[in-house]
Amino acid sequence: MLAAMPPTPPTPPEPGEPRIRDRGDACPGALRLHAAADGFLARLRLPAGRLTNRQAMALAAAADSLGDGRISVTSRGNAELRGLAESCGAELAALLDAAGLLPSPSHERIRNIVASPAAGLDGLGHADVQLWARALDAALCAEPRAAALSGRFLFVLDDGRGDVAGLGGDVTLIAAPDGAATLLAGSGAFAVPAADAVPAALVCALAFLDAARTAGTGAWRPRELPAAHLPDWAGALARAGIAAEPVPSPPVPPVPGPAPGPLGDRALHVLAPLGRLTAAQLRALADGATEVRLTPWRGAVVVGPAADRLPLLAARGLITDPADPGAGVTACTGLAGCAKSLADVRADAARAPGGPLPVHYSGCERRCGHPHGARIEVTARDSGTYLLDGAPVPRTALAEAVAAARTTSMESR
Repeated sequence: MLAAMPPTPPTPPEPGEPRIRDRGDACPGALRLHAAADGFLARLRLPAGRLTNRQAMALAAAADSLGDGRISVTSRGNAELRGLAESCGAELAALLDAAGLLPSPSHERIRNIVASPAAGLDGLGHADVQLWARALDAALCAEPRAAALSGRFLFVLDDGRGDVAGLGGDVTLIAAPDGAATLLAGSGAFAVPAADAVPAALVCALAFLDAARTAGTGAWRPRELPAAHLPDWAGALARAGIAAEPVPSPPVPPVPGPAPGPLGDRALHVLAPLGRLTAAQLRALADGATEVRLTPWRGAVVVGPAADRLPLLAARGLITDPADPGAGVTACTGLAGCAKSLADVRADAARAPGGPLPVHYSGCERRCGHPHGARIEVTARDSGTYLLDGAPVPRTALAEAVAAARTTSMESR
């Protein structure tokens, strides 16, 4: 039932040359396993990172019974199961389907929706974009043509606080005051009524598919289209009967996610060490919660529990304090799980000294999973040398060099 289809990266274009993709998108999904050094992996799309209590428990059970007992949180708030056997596909699909995590097998890889994780919980923002995310997911799954989107095409829904608007969405909605929204599609920006925000996002995604088909370059995302084949965003919106007024593109610099700790009196936020939860940790998060929202900062917003649960979650190994050295530290899979990695970066990242600036450890120059925004890049050059923002550093001196870099002011970077 499942096919292991490791992606083959295309040849990079020359500078200024449109990207040509001569192979289909082989991005892994829940129904398309990817062969890795530590077994097979499945990537499960979770629109807005949302898991109900029951779904979180089912995901933990899948990690324990079929995988390595862990759940990786991606930079889009999705979940990965690793260490899977190639033969477990049918069992995994049945488990996920029973939990309501596979609403459309034909669309499961294109449900990439990031939304402000604290929307509707802390009194900030102009709209509860978590509700937009559910409506958009339903609209995508109901539209047969949307199944042709790449597994990398990203929808971003920001409630106006600016926490996710800068995460590189292909179609971005930003809630505005007085029942309005700003729609960003490619290089276009439009003011639309909030009531039309979700239909407008779908219209733009379909307009991209039309443009990509005409271009014939196999583009996965609008930024890959040749200049002569950019979509007519305004025309598509007008034909759909959506009132869209062109506006200047607003600046959308990435804003750091919420610090670990309480979010008002209805929720709390924790980080997963190096972006990986154990099944037991996920169960602890879901215990007594109405839902768990995985975040682009590789953490979780837990809806329902009181702040007095933070000590319990800290005892489980989760990051609950902004001063924890692990806050802001991320890493790719590294040597144990990826054959391309040149070093055991997770072991080195686990020893990272604290500091205000984020830091990402990569096992090779691809820098998989790196966060958006200002950060320190630590990239393995070989087993004994790293590049710290491009400068060679011996592994034996890495901790000291990272400590100095993490305390450097943001303005000087």
